[in-house]
Amino acid sequence: MSPGAGSRWIKPEIWPLFAAVGTAVGLCGFTMFRSITAHPDVRVNKGDRAAGYLENFEEGEQFKEHAFRRFLSDKHPEIFHTINKIFSERE
Repeated sequence: MSPGAGSRWIKPEIWPLFAAVGTAVGLCGFTMFRSITAHPDVRVNKGDRAAGYLENFEEGEQFKEHAFRRFLSDKHPEIFHTINKIFSERE
């Protein structure tokens, strides 16, 4: 390849696409890693799989109510809080 081949194939207009796809792949990888390592129903090694179905409801609740969900639990679901407040106030 010639020295200019990289600039011919990787154009500046493509970097936002690389960023979006890279972010999506990173989030998917994080979710897969979290599910494999922390989910109470996933057992990777053979000894744990031999135990069969476990009724561990407390562990499942701990997995479901993670720190980010606890952080968002008392927040009001608004995207543009200031704009909604401006337009909803009565004069």
